[in-house]
Amino acid sequence: MYKKAIKIFILLNCITAFVYAQDEVFTLKSPNGNNEILVEIGTEINWSVKNQGDAVLAPSSISLALSTGEVFGNNPKVTKTNKTSVNTSFETPIYKRSSVKDIYNQLVIYFKGDYSLTFRAYDDGLAYRFSTTKKGEITVNSEEANFNLSEDKTSLIPYVRDLRGEEQFISSFESLYTETRVSAMFNDSLAFLPLMFNINSAKKAVILEADLEDYPGMFISKNPKNSNSLKGLFALYPLAEKAGGFNNMNYMVTQRADYIAKTKGTRSFPWRAVVISENDKDLLDNDMVQKLASPSRITDMDWIKPGKVAWDWWNDWNISGVDFKAGINTQTYKYYIDFAAANKVEYVILDEGWSDETDMTKVSDKINLPEIITYAKQKNVGIILWASWFAVSKVMDNAFEQYSRMGVKGFKIDFLDRDDQKMVSSVYQIAKNAAAHKLLIDFHGMYKPTGLQRTYPNVLNFEGVKGLENVKWTPNDDVPKYDVTIPFIRMLAGPMDYTPGAMRNATKAEFKPSNSKPMSQGTRSHQLATFIVFEAPLQMMADSPTAYMKEQESTDFIASIPTVFIESVALNAEVGAYAAIARKHNSDWFIGALNNWNQREITIDFSFLGKGKFQAIVFKDGLNADKDATDYKREIIEVNSNTKLKVNMFGGGGWAAKVYPIN
Repeated sequence: MYKKAIKIFILLNCITAFVYAQDEVFTLKSPNGNNEILVEIGTEINWSVKNQGDAVLAPSSISLALSTGEVFGNNPKVTKTNKTSVNTSFETPIYKRSSVKDIYNQLVIYFKGDYSLTFRAYDDGLAYRFSTTKKGEITVNSEEANFNLSEDKTSLIPYVRDLRGEEQFISSFESLYTETRVSAMFNDSLAFLPLMFNINSAKKAVILEADLEDYPGMFISKNPKNSNSLKGLFALYPLAEKAGGFNNMNYMVTQRADYIAKTKGTRSFPWRAVVISENDKDLLDNDMVQKLASPSRITDMDWIKPGKVAWDWWNDWNISGVDFKAGINTQTYKYYIDFAAANKVEYVILDEGWSDETDMTKVSDKINLPEIITYAKQKNVGIILWASWFAVSKVMDNAFEQYSRMGVKGFKIDFLDRDDQKMVSSVYQIAKNAAAHKLLIDFHGMYKPTGLQRTYPNVLNFEGVKGLENVKWTPNDDVPKYDVTIPFIRMLAGPMDYTPGAMRNATKAEFKPSNSKPMSQGTRSHQLATFIVFEAPLQMMADSPTAYMKEQESTDFIASIPTVFIESVALNAEVGAYAAIARKHNSDWFIGALNNWNQREITIDFSFLGKGKFQAIVFKDGLNADKDATDYKREIIEVNSNTKLKVNMFGGGGWAAKVYPIN
């Protein structure tokens, strides 16, 4: 009897030990039940993702390693959990809609060791982030962020190509997309976020990050341990820098630390998110980054005025028919101001050359800046100044105060070319200081946006896109295809300083690079439609006043297009092929459609209009646009919510319309 009792006792202990050795498993579903997160906690933390039963991510380990030797995610011990459901909305006055619905289910898992993980499940995607409650400062040596695919999937990879230095972490953040299997991704190359991969023949997923603050941005590389896996990589903290890069306008990193960030011990870290789309068009109109970003830190936003900008650099200050030598001088900028005022363009930018490239307090002797600012103010036009980040970082406080007092409305800050912790922290400091002086910011030469546009709404635009400027020197790029790819991937991160608006338009056969008379690939209607399709609260008009005045009909249409909207509706689309979207401002709708090099016919469904009769001012490819890409036809038609209009677009073509109610 005694031996039997011992055997039973041992058996029960074995069973108990086996039970406790099993992983703890937590599940979280989206409000509509379609998306599901599975969190498995054993010797490490793994998360996996499904959409309606389809595997999006296989179990993928995540962790955060500190310099103390602690690894959040190594033999984790759960102390408590908390599940909540949220159904709310928030106002977005400088965006593609006036308010954003924020509806999700959330799971917070607390662990021994003063850290937690927050998971969110939305109907359009899923996300997680680490949080810590440590005292003082912590040093993060590394972060493990894996994205294991259930099988080898096709992906669109934006490789790091345009290097500013000897390492891939210093880059202009501009790239075309390479379509490839994940297993065939280059082993020695990094890629940018956002990054897309196929779930199946219809569904797609896009990896992105949000609420990046005081922490390095995430790159993506092939995971050497798993051919069907992607992993996050982060730039190490810069310890030493020197002037270098283009015209010595960059700080080039010469030495990096063995950690990625030193930061507050009590904080939340950036969101790692996967947007899921059951059809391509839904990716045209997604709010995930807005939903995950920190709320606005600017209480009074009345002074923040979005709008369009007459830009000088792309067109090489090339104006004609005047009695002065065009260039970087006061007379030329007064001409730009006159053009802006006559066409109700809100701003004129003084790009590179108005000041010393590395000292923004030294104004060119060819420029009378106070006179230009005063003249612009009299014409109700604002002046924006270009500056390199190198120059801004040296004299930011004094320069912002000085130029704001002079009447400057904002700065276009260029050549950041990094997203290590130091640069990300600088970007936030610039946004904060600029807001204190009521200055707008356009970050050019910049990593992709990650929510700063909500936190500091005075930051109206970001580059991180291979925009129109590149056609001046890259003849072999397939620009129309790129134009119908970025709205589904890069634009998920936020606005794009693409700088559209070319009035010299070329077919594939006729296109060639030109510095002083640059042209676009594709048709005139394609260029007009970019002002509607591409999100940009501060939208550059890239061509010269002379070119626009010669094409006044097109210019009038561009001038009528707002840069922020109260509603957006994705119409129909296919990644890399075409994209059509409608956006509402007050009672008017603006519709833009873009095409790749393949001629096609699409149908525009006007059911979004609601009740009533409407007129539409339409710009479409002309009958001869296949030979002369400047050929277009403008017409006025009547439409209503029952209208289904067939639209033909030539290769590199487009279609654009302004729709307004009758009576």
